[in-house]
Amino acid sequence: MAEKFKRATLSRNFLKTITRKKSPDEMVAEAGAEGLEKTLGVWDLIILGVGAIIGSGIFAVVGICAAGSADGSILGAGPALVISMIIAAVACIFSALCYSEFATMIPVAGGAYTYTFATLGEFAAWMVGWVLMLEYAIGFIAVACAWSNHFVQFMSGFERILPAWLAHPPVWLVNDAFSASKIAAANPDVFIPKFFGVPICINLPAMLIILLITAILVKGTKDSAKMAGIMVFVKLAVIALFVFAGIFFVRPENWTPFVPNGAAGIFSGAFLIFFAYIGFDAIATAAEECKNPQKDLPIGIIGSLMITTLVYVAVALVLTGMQNTSGNIPVPTDFLKAPMAYCMSLHKLNWAAGLISVGSLAGLTSVLLVLEMAATRILYAMSRDHFISQRFQKLHPKFKTPALLTWTVGGLAIVGILTLNLDVAAELCNYGTFTSFIIVCVAVLILRKTDPDRPRPFKVPFSPLFPALGIVCCGGLMVYKSMQPSGSALLFPVWLGVGAVIYLLYGYVKNRINENKLHNEKVELKKQELMNK
Repeated sequence: MAEKFKRATLSRNFLKTITRKKSPDEMVAEAGAEGLEKTLGVWDLIILGVGAIIGSGIFAVVGICAAGSADGSILGAGPALVISMIIAAVACIFSALCYSEFATMIPVAGGAYTYTFATLGEFAAWMVGWVLMLEYAIGFIAVACAWSNHFVQFMSGFERILPAWLAHPPVWLVNDAFSASKIAAANPDVFIPKFFGVPICINLPAMLIILLITAILVKGTKDSAKMAGIMVFVKLAVIALFVFAGIFFVRPENWTPFVPNGAAGIFSGAFLIFFAYIGFDAIATAAEECKNPQKDLPIGIIGSLMITTLVYVAVALVLTGMQNTSGNIPVPTDFLKAPMAYCMSLHKLNWAAGLISVGSLAGLTSVLLVLEMAATRILYAMSRDHFISQRFQKLHPKFKTPALLTWTVGGLAIVGILTLNLDVAAELCNYGTFTSFIIVCVAVLILRKTDPDRPRPFKVPFSPLFPALGIVCCGGLMVYKSMQPSGSALLFPVWLGVGAVIYLLYGYVKNRINENKLHNEKVELKKQELMNK
């Protein structure tokens, strides 16, 4: 008879239960029995990787990385931004190698969540899945709002053609409540409707792009990769335009002094630009949909990092050559907001500045596509492990995608746009990313000890040195961030605490009930066998 389910209590059995690991063989078998359709090749993976990485970071953050913030609170790297980019890329590559080893060894959906379940156990896996929702789901919301801001700026360029309400829409129609309140505080003439004293604000462009991306993902991962490919081509073409047009306006004297703020400026720039590299890990969440994961996943992950690093370095050289960022003269605010477009406008290349705006929209669109896909694949894996409802495992009969789960993520994102303080949410994403990178590096070291004979189509070279360096690099940047004055440093432990409570009250309960159900089924089957003898 099945053991009656009991609530979680601190006991030896409880500790043994929450640290129970899931066999990689079991994971692969489950994926093979009822997994997602395999449609992705190596070029699809590289496109998804480049699509996820090249986004608002290179089109906006790079200006602050080079020149520092307007209030002086953030040091700029100046022309040494190139060195900052290389440092950030090196910090990423150690984690990327660890992701590659796991993705080829356990080619199933879930990414870091799945790898943690195989090495650290049930509770740690739940917490990593919870943390990954910071990186992907909340990051998805933040990027959707950034897309909305770029779209509104793009439409304002057609003010002589479009109606005024479309070229310059009301603030309450294109901002969340927190952002709209800031704008209203700085400009009393701004009108925001209220209902019983509560401001009514809906970021309509962000909501519409979320619905569009969700519909595309429901239709299929292959079609999503095709769309991402178009977006990647557009933004790479625009970046190439900037590099090849801007190179004629580079002034070598702008590169002197090369390191205006010393090592502090370089590492400050490396910390900021690090987030322009985030996204390669999303490829690992699509491992189950790869045609040949053992061969293609390492190429996709590492190849996308190498391509984006070359692109970033080229942009940094031209950008700092066109605009003095060495601290000799004040840097215009427009350069900090949209550095590439500003440099083109500065040299009367307004047509190029307009095309760069199009590239920004394309870049953000591809990032949205990959972030939502990654979020749904992680939740799909968690549903398979009974942490959330198994209804989310149901695939669309035609498209073979988790349609209900995808629409649920899209719906929650729209709710988030209406309710979240996106400034704080975006900072929390950074902690989620660092945590997942560190845990994957730790997990590689653990599995090398606990299961050394398991076939590894790709192995991290120079282990344990490279995984250890990944832990040190990401941990160091995380500590650096926590030392900065920010509310997110306090909210991250709160997020972890909420996740732990949800596990104890729901995830733990649901898994034990499922275990009892399976036990009952085995008992009944045994009874039937005895009766038939």
